[in-house]
Amino acid sequence: MKIDRIETFQVEWPHEGVPYPRSAFVRVWTDDGLHGIGEASPMRGGLASLGMIVHDIAAEAIGCDPLDHAVLHDRLLHKFVKLGPDGALTGALAAIDIALWDIKGKMFGQPIYKLLGGAWKTALPFYASIGGNGIERSLDDVLRIVERRLEDKPAAIKIRFDNGRVKLDDDIPDHLAKARAVRKLVGDDFPLAFDANNGYSTGGALRVGRALEDLGYWWFEEPVQHYHVKAMGEVAQKLSITVSAGEQTYTTAGLVELIEAGVRMIQPDIVKMGGITGLLRCAALAQAHGVELVSHQTQPTIGHMANMHVAAAQMHATKPIEWNDPTDRTHGIFDRVPFPADGKFHLSDRPGLGMDFDEAAMSECRIEVAG
Repeated sequence: MKIDRIETFQVEWPHEGVPYPRSAFVRVWTDDGLHGIGEASPMRGGLASLGMIVHDIAAEAIGCDPLDHAVLHDRLLHKFVKLGPDGALTGALAAIDIALWDIKGKMFGQPIYKLLGGAWKTALPFYASIGGNGIERSLDDVLRIVERRLEDKPAAIKIRFDNGRVKLDDDIPDHLAKARAVRKLVGDDFPLAFDANNGYSTGGALRVGRALEDLGYWWFEEPVQHYHVKAMGEVAQKLSITVSAGEQTYTTAGLVELIEAGVRMIQPDIVKMGGITGLLRCAALAQAHGVELVSHQTQPTIGHMANMHVAAAQMHATKPIEWNDPTDRTHGIFDRVPFPADGKFHLSDRPGLGMDFDEAAMSECRIEVAG
């Protein structure tokens, strides 16, 4: 069995009458008719990653054995490393890798978590990840959205604060007011997390972190710019709240730098960090260093399913998996869509990822990415 061809395409999602940012998908076919589906990081519609697949990666992958996914991953990474090992390249490799694992599961008639050595649990609790809570959203609106997400019975809630990353600390009073209001709404014992999205200076992060400690928040995500690794570590070491980072780290070497700086909870993303093969290496790295791995994942379909298979097979899964704000991206072009029931996502025993495209539905919003 050999890789025969690779399809690359975007999907443009309808969203309240205006175009929503596009998702970046691939479909890898073998010469005996099997196919697997994968997803790349959707930054700028994933065009940089999909373009690398079209112009560089596909020609190297076609003719290879799809079961050699780890060898192929490393060979492609090193062949094209001068395109930049961080970001678009690892996103492209993630899409291919997820699709190859999907093929492998279908070939052996097993769900991916079985091929990873089995699941510690197939019913996975989640935390509701709520974005857009910056200055543009009122405190009352934040509370209204939190109340709505509580109806899904999450095991925890994370509130995310977004800014342009070129101004730091300006909105700290607004952020803290919302953090206090959410804590009051959910009660003293409900697990909460706070995602600063790189919004503070080191001093600002310490100020916010100490307030979050007093409020009993569970973790404090990416408080400073991700490229200031030493500053991230300094904040982590000076606070008792768990400081997490790694969403924007794309190599295991980069994660080691975070860990050595003092970060004790790493959050790589499966559609950015080389797919299932890449995330498995991150899990081994975390276990070897005694740090928590709580993978970041905001793509609600292929990326989410791939992430759940790895999370199910992870021994020290200390936190729930992430479930982003529900959107139209969750619906429409797939035959089976992951939704929680009674506060948990339930993995099935279907082969591979356990889901596939609905071809007719996808044709209406598919945009080809060709050479």
